[in-house]
Amino acid sequence: MALVSLRLLGASGVAIVAALGSVHAQQSTVLDRIVIQGEGGGQTGDRATATGKVKGVVARSTTTGSKTATDIKDIPQSVSVIGREEIDEQGAQKADEALRYTAGVFTQPFGPDSDTNWMFIRGFQATATGTYMDGLQLFSHGFGGFYVDQFGLERIEVLKGPASVLYGGSNPGGVINYVSKRPDFETRRYVETGINDAGNAYLGVDLGGVSNNVVSYRVLGKIAGGNTYSDLQDGWRGFISPSVTWKPDEQTSLTILANYSHIDENHNGGSFLPYEGTVVDRIVGGINYGRIPRDANYMEPDVDLYRREQGALGYEFEHTFDSDWTIRSNARFNAASVKEVSVYPNGWSGPTTLDRINFGHDTDVTSFLFDNQVEGKFDTGGIEHRLLAGLDYKYFNIDQVQSSALFGTTPPIDAFNPVYGAALTPRVSYLDQDLSQQQLGLYIQDQLRFGGGWIATLNGRYDRGWLSAHDRPNFYAPTQDTTQKRSDGSFSGRAGLAYEFDNGVTPYASVATFFNPIIGTNAAGKLFEPEDGVQYEVGVKYAPTFVDGLITLSVFDLTRRNVQSNLTPFTYVQTGEVRSRGVELEGKVNVTDDFKVTGAFTAYNIEITRDEDPTIVGKRPFIVPEVMASAKADYTFRGDWYDGISVGGGLRYVGSSWADNQNTLKVPGATLVDLKLGYEKDNWGVDLNVTNVFDKAYVASCQTALTCSYGEGRAFKLKAYATW
Repeated sequence: MALVSLRLLGASGVAIVAALGSVHAQQSTVLDRIVIQGEGGGQTGDRATATGKVKGVVARSTTTGSKTATDIKDIPQSVSVIGREEIDEQGAQKADEALRYTAGVFTQPFGPDSDTNWMFIRGFQATATGTYMDGLQLFSHGFGGFYVDQFGLERIEVLKGPASVLYGGSNPGGVINYVSKRPDFETRRYVETGINDAGNAYLGVDLGGVSNNVVSYRVLGKIAGGNTYSDLQDGWRGFISPSVTWKPDEQTSLTILANYSHIDENHNGGSFLPYEGTVVDRIVGGINYGRIPRDANYMEPDVDLYRREQGALGYEFEHTFDSDWTIRSNARFNAASVKEVSVYPNGWSGPTTLDRINFGHDTDVTSFLFDNQVEGKFDTGGIEHRLLAGLDYKYFNIDQVQSSALFGTTPPIDAFNPVYGAALTPRVSYLDQDLSQQQLGLYIQDQLRFGGGWIATLNGRYDRGWLSAHDRPNFYAPTQDTTQKRSDGSFSGRAGLAYEFDNGVTPYASVATFFNPIIGTNAAGKLFEPEDGVQYEVGVKYAPTFVDGLITLSVFDLTRRNVQSNLTPFTYVQTGEVRSRGVELEGKVNVTDDFKVTGAFTAYNIEITRDEDPTIVGKRPFIVPEVMASAKADYTFRGDWYDGISVGGGLRYVGSSWADNQNTLKVPGATLVDLKLGYEKDNWGVDLNVTNVFDKAYVASCQTALTCSYGEGRAFKLKAYATW
């Protein structure tokens, strides 16, 4: 495995270095292009550029790492940006697919899950507490969360490491910020349609215009449906996202953003499978039964369902005064209703039969968030200050009922010759509760420039959180009717220092603390305390002066405390601690407008440093791979009859991981190849993407020996698009 990863790292470096060398020989031509650059980056302070279109694969600025429009190389943490062009070049149909080539990010650990975007950053799961939309959190708990369709996104941004100083409680490994497409005072007429070889098709539209030169509107819509690569799974989904911007002058703007989504489908297979039969052959009594088929599905078609209704409404307001001070106010209301019934495997019950669990839930969630800011610039002596102060608020409520058939009463099914339609024991409620979480935060940030190239970033924040849990009667506690409340206050901070050399090299160092509120109760029945911890990070960012590129190397040491630790199989205490240390290297280069390359390498040392179970102390947590590496390129031909033809390809290596925290069951790594062929002429084009070209059969990860998931097999994705 190590040899493969080193070869991939070498290939990434060679591609980037070769790109830089080839362009250096044509320096004057490239400099002309960079001078007129607008979409790819822009200067610090240009907020529209920091949230707008990315030219090729290289973004210059972002708001995710500082809440201000800041050059990425000036942020004292590692940041990755995947723009719309890069998403499309990969043929990504889900947000987690678009992050497969991003350093420090492990996606789709449970395979191609059609209803959730699963992501881990620096070894920690970011799906529940680390995802944001336009800077406001998309918090989820249990089965109550929000699904984001990639078609509505302009870019996906990843801030690696703690972000509590900016956003309050969140995932310690980092945050993923989805940036919406929004009105841009351009007339646009775009339609896209596609189908894959499983028979799942979609149609998307992107329409926009301008009214009276002060109002711009945009409407996005998409419908999709059909079969999938998993047996028995089908369904349909759709979403619509209208938005409007009012901009009476250059100093004032108000944008209203809304969206509505509907999903009606059943569940895919390929997950919740045992280690024996996926990672290794199933052998019983000397008979080798082999591996479970990747496309097999062990649900019950007559009862299985997944239904989601989801909507959001928000605004973004900004006004800049003549004094160059700016005020902003952003807010959003979210609501979702999710109903689910799933019969899924739970280990072997016989030589070829799988035990199953009959599970269901009915979940309603609502959230409201706002963030009010003031930003200004001033000098004190020889120091330039860029000051940001703000007050933000989060509210999240989940009303959930979870039910399951009594243990051992769901009929098993043959893994190699499944027969459906067995009578199911009715489910009973084991959880019926209403949870609310609120958080109010006051924060301040100062970005200081001095000494001809020094950049210091100082952050401080205080949050107050309130948690309320109302547990109602259920099958196992018919008289239960209790309410618990908890309030906590937390300080967090960040200090970063960087030096910007004239040749584009910017070394940096930072230290940041964080907290992460936990919903749930410990072994004593009391509400959990928030997790907390600290990260130290050093690195260097290089934005070459002779080509449009950005290369980041970072080394970090991240400690997460107050982690839930199992006292018994169903009770927890907060004595756990996990330490994540690693190195990340990522390079993105627009060699020319028609030739783009990226490379990434990640190596981790993640260790359980404290736990109630002494046998796992010093071990690596399950799921997360030890090493990841990738490289990809895309080239468009120009000239004669072949003008507009594009070819691209990528190589991904996902290293080995563990199926158990005792580190006795290993999941092998896998090397995967992706290809792309496209053609574009005038106002139309067509793309064919093939992922996992050689149909490599591999297990993406295991979460204990009972829950292993196959990675995505070979998929052909054909897309056609046109503008007018």
